[in-house]
Amino acid sequence: MIPKNTLCLWYDTDALQAATFYASIFPDSEVKAVHHAPADFPSGKEGDVLTVEFTVLGIPCVGLNGGKAFKQTEAFSFQIATDDQEETDRLWNAIVGNGGQESACGWCKDKWGLNWQITPRVLTEAFTNPDKGIAKRAFEAMMEMRKIDIAKIEAAIRG
Repeated sequence: MIPKNTLCLWYDTDALQAATFYASIFPDSEVKAVHHAPADFPSGKEGDVLTVEFTVLGIPCVGLNGGKAFKQTEAFSFQIATDDQEETDRLWNAIVGNGGQESACGWCKDKWGLNWQITPRVLTEAFTNPDKGIAKRAFEAMMEMRKIDIAKIEAAIRG
């Protein structure tokens, strides 16, 4: 059955490689189907991989090999809630270590230009805390980081 809402992610030509990578690092993720172009199109030929149906943490996605007309931006990102430093490190290192790029405050970009926020739950709970002192300290600690260091966030929470 086709889901009512699916994220469509634009890739130059590597939707299948990206979907396979995501399925290898995120639980509840898989490549579901690969569809080939039935005819030539502006950025490809008949038989090329045109779309890939996949899930990321259960979220239905379609990867479209649309060519170089559009690029990913930080206007869209997957925000992944992590439970501990081991999970945070594993996901961050997988994305950055596979041709990706670090950014600030828990953000990174994969080698296809898609943006990810690897965000420990403790951080979100802290900067949304009704105690403004806790929220401010956690937020200020986060602003100094690339990959989130949970021990430093916890230290900021304690003051």
